[in-house]
Amino acid sequence: MRFILPLLLILALAACTPAAALPTVAPSLPPNPTAAPHTSTQTLTATATITRTPTLTRTATRTLTPSITSTPLPTLSPTFNFPKVVVVLEAAHCRYGPNKAYLHAADLYKGDRGEVRGRWYLNGWLRVLFDKLNYQCWVAPSVVEVNGNLETVIVYDKIDLTRIGTNQYGPPQNVRASRDGDQVTITWDRMDMTEDKDRGYFIDMFVCQSGSYLWWPVSFPDQYTTSYSVEDEPGCPALSGGVIYTVEKHGYSQPQPIPWP
Repeated sequence: MRFILPLLLILALAACTPAAALPTVAPSLPPNPTAAPHTSTQTLTATATITRTPTLTRTATRTLTPSITSTPLPTLSPTFNFPKVVVVLEAAHCRYGPNKAYLHAADLYKGDRGEVRGRWYLNGWLRVLFDKLNYQCWVAPSVVEVNGNLETVIVYDKIDLTRIGTNQYGPPQNVRASRDGDQVTITWDRMDMTEDKDRGYFIDMFVCQSGSYLWWPVSFPDQYTTSYSVEDEPGCPALSGGVIYTVEKHGYSQPQPIPWP
């Protein structure tokens, strides 16, 4: 009883006081034993910001294609077959020029062979490279037998004697010429040479005889012959004249002109 009165008093006081708003609590759902636990996954969508990079316009680079130059192939010429000296008919001299007046160049013997490389325009002497020699020399056509056409070889009309060996003495000095009618006499000073080297002198000239213009080479055996006379007549279309050389065993000097009268 003593507890009932105070309780009633409390209730009476509560009835006179306005009720306070109580918070609303959402009812909790009982866990579903069969459902998989809920995982809250937040999907982030990345929005790409496109930055426009200037597009480089490529300028086409012109590639130069190398031009192929056609190099012509050498034209193969047929090998020239020089006329052959089949055999030397007899022992003979091969000389540095196309006449017996020229220096001896080599000895030839029966059976020697070679190739004809040229011929002299006046007397038919042959310039031959013999198998046993490493240089060319001149031989009379009468002492060789040739197989081949001589018309196909070079025709020579000049000979440079200064290219044959060497000469230590120089040309003759004080060369003179005088005329007595059709007779021309050539004189010169003696060239002092050692006996071993002394081969005298050589005159290469053209003269007129009986209306014919003649090639007239002449040599002298030693240094002691210092004059020479030759017949030279008028009546030829070309002028007479010549040159003189000092000759030693190694070769010819420079030519000395003859003051032709």
